[in-house]
Order: sequence, then C-alpha cells, then structure tokens
Amino acid sequence: MQKRPVQPEDLFKYRTISRPDFSPDGQAIAISIQQANKEENLYNSDIATVNSDGSGITRYTYGGKDSSPKFSPDGKNLLFLSRRTMEKKEKGNELYLMSIPSGEPRRLLTRKEGIEVPTWSPDSKVIYFLSKVVTAEEEDEKRAEKKDKDDGDDDAEKIVKGMRLWFNGEGFVHNVRKHLFSINVASGNVTQLTSGEFDVGAFHPSNSGRNVAYLASTDDMKPYITDLFVMDTNSDRDKPAEKVTKSDMELIDFAWSSDGRQIALNGNYYLPKGFASNSHIYLVEPRENSNISKIENVDLSKGNGLNSDCRQGAHGSTAIYWVGDFIYYLQAQGGSVHLYRIVSGKEPELLLGGDRSIEDYAVSQDGNIAFVTIDSTHLEELRVLDGHDEMQLTNFNEDVYSELEVLAPEYFSFEASDGIPIDAWVIAKDRSKKNPTIVYVHGGPKTAFGNAYMHEFQTFASKGYTVLFSNIRGSDGYFEDFADLRGHYGERDFQDLLELVDHASRKFSFIDKERLGIAGGSYGGFMTNWAIGHTDIFKAAVTDRGIASWESFFGTSDIGPSFTIDQIGSDPFAARAQLERMSPITYATKISTPVLIIHSMEDYRCWMVEGVQLYTALKYLGKETQLVLFPGENHDLSRVGKPKHRIARAKQYLAWFDKYLAQSSVSKAQLVQEASTSRQ
Repeated sequence: MQKRPVQPEDLFKYRTISRPDFSPDGQAIAISIQQANKEENLYNSDIATVNSDGSGITRYTYGGKDSSPKFSPDGKNLLFLSRRTMEKKEKGNELYLMSIPSGEPRRLLTRKEGIEVPTWSPDSKVIYFLSKVVTAEEEDEKRAEKKDKDDGDDDAEKIVKGMRLWFNGEGFVHNVRKHLFSINVASGNVTQLTSGEFDVGAFHPSNSGRNVAYLASTDDMKPYITDLFVMDTNSDRDKPAEKVTKSDMELIDFAWSSDGRQIALNGNYYLPKGFASNSHIYLVEPRENSNISKIENVDLSKGNGLNSDCRQGAHGSTAIYWVGDFIYYLQAQGGSVHLYRIVSGKEPELLLGGDRSIEDYAVSQDGNIAFVTIDSTHLEELRVLDGHDEMQLTNFNEDVYSELEVLAPEYFSFEASDGIPIDAWVIAKDRSKKNPTIVYVHGGPKTAFGNAYMHEFQTFASKGYTVLFSNIRGSDGYFEDFADLRGHYGERDFQDLLELVDHASRKFSFIDKERLGIAGGSYGGFMTNWAIGHTDIFKAAVTDRGIASWESFFGTSDIGPSFTIDQIGSDPFAARAQLERMSPITYATKISTPVLIIHSMEDYRCWMVEGVQLYTALKYLGKETQLVLFPGENHDLSRVGKPKHRIARAKQYLAWFDKYLAQSSVSKAQLVQEASTSRQ
C-alpha cells in the first residue's frame, strides 16, 4: 500500500498512553489509552492491563471516559478516574474501583470539585487524592451569585481580595485552594487532611502507611517556592504537619525510602539561576528543619521538558521513585530524555538512553521498569526493561506507520559565534528543489525540541515546507548558563536564531533563504514577535500565544509578577524602561512581515490581551496582519485543546504560509548548477 502525506486530520489516528502502573507481583502493567474522537470533539480514554512478559493485553473499559488506573497494593482492585455517568459540561469527575481480574466497576466517589492523582495507602484500605476546596469567601460569592440569578441577573460579580485571580487550564481560582483528602474504601467516608490558604502539590504516603508527606506552596507572592510537610496519619487531625524544609527550594516531586527514614527530593536549592536553574536529587530526613544533602550534581534538568504534541497530557514526567537501594529519575539531555538511577555516594547509572524521550515510567518491586517512549518518527508505546533486556509490549500506532509517510528529521549542529555548539534539526519532504522554510521556535523558554514526534511539523513538511527547529540559548537539556536568559531576552537567543538560519541555508541547498517563515508559541511567540521587529528576513510569521508587552504580561498572566521579575529582572514600577525595551510591541513600527496572530480566549498564562494589543497596533500602523481567537481554549491548545480546534489551528498556519510563501519552482538541475558553481 502506498503511503500518503500526513494531514492535520490525522490527529484522530494517534493513540497516547498514560503513566504505567505495575501490579504488586510485577506481572501486569495498568495504562489508559487515549484517542481523539471526531464526532464528539474530545478525547476517548479507556483502561487496559498489559502483561509484562509480552503475552497479551486485556481491555477493561470501552466507554471512552476512564483514565489513571492504579493497582491496589494487595492486588485485588484497580482504581481509576471516570466521567462515565456525567454530562459533557458537568464539572468534576468520579472515582471507581474494579476488582481484578474481571469485576464490575463500582463508583466510590463523585466530586464536582474534581479528584486528582488518586493514590493507595500501603494497606489498600484508604485512597488519598487532591481536590479543590471552596473558601468561605467563595461560599459568600456563590450565595450572592444565586441571589443575583434569582433576581434575573446571570452575571454575578467576582470579589477578589488576594494575589490569585486565575490559573491556566483551571479558570478563576481567586477563592479556591487545592487540598489533600482521603476516602475509606470500605465505608466511603471522606476526610479532608489539609486546610488553609495554601495549595498542595505532589503527595506520597510512606511505605509503612504511618505518614503522608506532601508539597505545598504557602506564599502567593512566591508560588514557585514549595515546602515538604509530613503528617502522622494515626494522630489527632488537629496536630499540624511538620515542615521539613525551610522555604528556600522549588520542589517538584519526592519519594520515600523503604524504611521511611529518608525522603529523596527532586528540586532546586536556592534557584541559583532563577527559573533557568537545573533540578537535582537531594536527601532529607522526614522531621522538622532536617539538614538537606545533595547526592547528584549533574548540571542537567531532572525531568522531561521535551516538546511533543502527541502525548497524554501537556507535559512530561518529573516523577522520582525509590525502590530498594536505588532512586530513579528522568534527565533531559539535549534533544532526548533518559532514565537514570542513583545510590547515595555513587555516580548516577544510565538505564535507558538513546535518541528518544522516556515519557513516563514505573518501577516494580524487583527493579523492572515499565516505560512509555516516543521518538521523532514513532508515537507513544509501552516497553519494559527486565534486567538488561528491553521489550516493546504494545503496537497501538502500527497502522499510522503503514498508512502515513512519516518524515524523519535530520539532526545537525553548528557552532555559535561565541563557540557554544547548538543542536538543530531539519525536516524536508523534497530535497531536489528549494523549498519555503518555516523556522519554528519552542516555548518555555526552558523546554526543548528533539527526538519526540511533532504532528504539526509532519503536517507542514508534508505540504512541501522545510521545517527548521533548534535548541537555541534558553533551552532545557543543557547546562544552567545555557538556559539562563534572565534580563537578556532577545539578545543571545535571537543571535542564535539568526546564526541557525545562516548556517542551515548554507548547509542545506533545499532551504530557500528568500522565502523564510517564522512561527512559535508562548516563548516561541515572543521570539517570533521580537524577530520580525528586528529583521526583515522573514516573509511571513505566525505568532501563537506569545508575549507582546512585559508590562501587560506582568499584570494579567497567572504567573506574571514572579515570571517577569525572574526572567526580565524587575517590575513595571522599578524599571518600566527595561520592560519596554524588551517588549516586542515597542518595535511594532519596524515590522514589515505579514503576521498571523493566534490566541486562545481562556489563555491565562499569556492572556489574549497580548495577541489583541499586537493586532491592534499592527492594524493601526497599516501592517498586514490577521487575528484568530479560539474560544474555550487555554495556553495548551496545541497539545490538549479540542481536536477540531487543533486541526483548525494547523490549517490557519498553512493557509497563512501558503499565501505569503509560494511554492518553489527551482529545479533539481538548478540546484546541481548552484552546487557546481559554489565548488568552483
């Protein structure tokens, strides 16, 4: 069968996989499998278990509304989250139990406030979870809203008194907190374990079950600072949890030792390079004001910051596990993400490497590893590492490769003008002629491109565009100084971008330097805005959810004050001139490139005021521009937005570039002649 080019609508063919979970005996792995549903314009998700020896897969649910399966420690039950009895617009979700191997699912709990990361207690009698808690002020607001509705007014006011207003993907959070709960499996009784004006993040019970530790951000002015707290599950609920750390770390995840005497931390100590700091692995005892020791000192991030628009969820894993003597963690390395383990006092050991991304993983009690992997030409599949032997367990996306012409990116690197090597990739369908080229900049800035499937890149390349992408300064997967752009946005990173274009156009004869386009989202949107205000080499641009003004970003983004102060170096009151100098809209009069501006209407990370004000400025100045707004979507539209909106977004990109970057008519013979002339 002849393969065909990838189309935007092929998003409906892809299957993605959740975080795997081992059964207690290590013989089975629970996962959920997700696929976009064209008719309902959402994502179906169902539960399955995969035999770890590769002997088969058992599908447990078929309704498309079940996710996040986890085996009970006694091996008798499987918990999962669901929306099987809920209406499409109804808020919240449900917690179900299903006996193994073939029991009927039983609903244990429904919460309109949501149920997140359900986790078993070691004795299988309790399930812990996170959920939103409505504060007293929110209750007052709801009563006022009800009164207004009774009076015929559907637009009740929102009364905001604190620093928090909204959060991307969650909406208004001004009077809502996220806290830790437990539910007794036998009785169904629910207990709220934490309360107060703070938000709980990661949590884990100790292996004995006597303690539960959790991470919490307690200062709304510094939401990136998190602390580790430990509570005794057998004590009086009035006894406060012990604060282990000293409000000087950004903590991402943690894991208990088997004896409960230590906790391993994945985080940053004192953030030496601000948000560009690479995380490390630390040890601490679970008691108040315990000393913290670093056991790993590799200057690379511990987690997955690699970009892909074909994974279950918006971001990769930062989870760590402690099994036996070993602490397991992911590590970003250039355009790949690998799995390591470490014992205190010894060097880290590489377990899973290669030109790929380890998306998520689980470790069995005997040290085997179930993991989800993706690379630049293959979608997510489940594999297992048994000792030194690696085996693929699923082939959910096999039909994609038999039907679609998936194009392999070519890796190359170049030396920047200051001597630092820069990683880059290029995708081209036809190398026999000069092609219009899209230079694509990733978000973050501390994320990365590399060995992970990108549907939109495949779509662009299939339409005849060369796609050029790179990990310029600011990217993840490299040393801290490489990632550190604080106070220097649009400087060394922009220079790297120009040098990328210059190097690639000389190296690859199929790149048409006269017909370059530029695109990017989030930080990539900022860089697109910046680039077209500082150079005219790009003949078309698509800026997606990008920053136009640091001053408006400071005042409207869910992370505005903390991110702006860290990355730009000040606030609008102390250094307005600095923010203005580093804001792309300042240079709007210099823009001559036709610009398509894309923004989501519920993007609270880079609020749509960023796109709207740039559009207004360009229209006022008589520039060629167009604005596309997506209702009901947030900052993560390109990754987890409604399927039809994601497809429409890709088509908007293609239509804009088709309009301003006409297809090349340069023949292979002309390329040969050019190459011959250059050699002479």
